[in-house]
Amino acid sequence: MSFFNKAYKLMFKPKHLTVGVLFAIEAYEGAIPKMERQVELAQLAEELEFSGLWFRDVPLYDPNFGDVGQIYDPWTYLGYIAGQTKNIALGTAAIIFPLRHPIDLAKGAASIDQLSNGRLILGIAAGDRPIEYPAYGRDFGQRDMLFRESVYDFHRLLSENFPRYNSIFGSLTGEGDLLPKPISKKLPLFVTGYSRQTIDWIAKNSDGWLMYPRDILLQQHILTNWKNVVRRTGHEFKPFAQSLYIDLTKDPDTNPNRIHLGYRLGRNKLIKHLNDLKDIGVNHVFFNLKYSKRPADDVLEELGKFVIPYFPPLDIQ
Repeated sequence: MSFFNKAYKLMFKPKHLTVGVLFAIEAYEGAIPKMERQVELAQLAEELEFSGLWFRDVPLYDPNFGDVGQIYDPWTYLGYIAGQTKNIALGTAAIIFPLRHPIDLAKGAASIDQLSNGRLILGIAAGDRPIEYPAYGRDFGQRDMLFRESVYDFHRLLSENFPRYNSIFGSLTGEGDLLPKPISKKLPLFVTGYSRQTIDWIAKNSDGWLMYPRDILLQQHILTNWKNVVRRTGHEFKPFAQSLYIDLTKDPDTNPNRIHLGYRLGRNKLIKHLNDLKDIGVNHVFFNLKYSKRPADDVLEELGKFVIPYFPPLDIQ
């Protein structure tokens, strides 16, 4: 039984870059997307050989904080989309670990992994919306410790049979087991940002890192540090992925102009930017189309025809 599941094999390899797209797959103003034709667009992304579809976890709408992602409960929506796609990887960016009980997290994640035939990459985070913590009865000031504890319990539940542990979330005495277990030995776990942890802790306790877009030189510095820390843990490679907002213009040679966490640019300049990211060691980029001026299907079609051939999903046969 391989350590790596199907999703990991589709997306990650040293010196290789793949691309995905984040729900909601649409352009929208304000905080709340319409969520129209999402299944059709997800299937189109799969047909065009995007390597991954990404799902956010936003429990409560905070008008002062920003958009609400794909609106739906992430586990429910993951199951819904998994049932209407076949091969494309399914990633979370990211599940808020301290707000959920580790048993529920492990049960939900392993269920999606099994039902999708190993297509889940689990991005996780500590959460940064202060209104959510008191709503769940948790202390926002303790989210760093709660995050670590939830990760430890999650690992035990999925990797051990009839685990024994005692943590802030509860205790197990070996009398009960968590089912199902993941298809592979372990679900790929990717920490988002720093989640109030040290880079050493992330490298030791995760299988990869999800980061926000940065200026290329800063991202290169972060990546160099990441690679060095990963090697100190005894591993040669742990993937690095990032998001990127894009507003793809009709003119393929439009020079990049900054937008929130990304660029307005033409496809030729996007290809160059992705190659620059590949050269510094980024392994996956998932696009957010929120600020697009063009219909999502037009953007997907152009990316599929002209961009993805440079950054195809990996051959896992």
